[in-house]
Amino acid sequence: MPSVATDPSSATFTSKAGIAVTNDGERHIPSSKRSDGSVRKEIRVRPGYRPPEDVELYKNRTAEAWKSRAGYGVPGAEVVSVDKGAAASNKNAKRREARKKAALAASDEAGLEIDGGDAIGHEPKTMGTTQANKDTTAAEPVDAGTEKEKEAKKLSKKLRQARELEEKKEKGDSLLPEQFQKVIRINELIRQLNSLGFDADGLKKEKSREGPP
Repeated sequence: MPSVATDPSSATFTSKAGIAVTNDGERHIPSSKRSDGSVRKEIRVRPGYRPPEDVELYKNRTAEAWKSRAGYGVPGAEVVSVDKGAAASNKNAKRREARKKAALAASDEAGLEIDGGDAIGHEPKTMGTTQANKDTTAAEPVDAGTEKEKEAKKLSKKLRQARELEEKKEKGDSLLPEQFQKVIRINELIRQLNSLGFDADGLKKEKSREGPP
């Protein structure tokens, strides 16, 4: 028995899978034309059958409904949670502000100046710095003299070695090139000792005292 084509316009709605449902509850896939011009017959859908496309649509709608419902939550619960969090945040902010004010007050007190005096808390540091500067100034001449003596000892040693090599040369001994260079520097070493206040023997020169005319 040939199937009777149903007017698609008589269907109450058409699902995502293309199944049309008529007013009397019958479900079918309407007839259509193929690309070659032939007609594709109407296909009746047995009761209870739901294609995957329609099942997915149904699940998506249900999940969306639950998701929207979960977003609202229990009436009043979210407001209470927000209020508690805001209160805790305000307390923490007040504590931080109090600590900041206390630190600023302590800093101001440390830098407070008294009329006719230095800043509080700075006087011991100033005295210590002054004393350290005095010690450094007093130690500078000693350090300079010590450095001169060390340098003079080094020059005297080099001068003594150079003179020994000079004596060997005068006796007819042959010298190496580096030894000969040391002999040549004898006069230079003596000049360096004189500039430091020492004589050719490495002894410190005494300042000559001139009497009144």
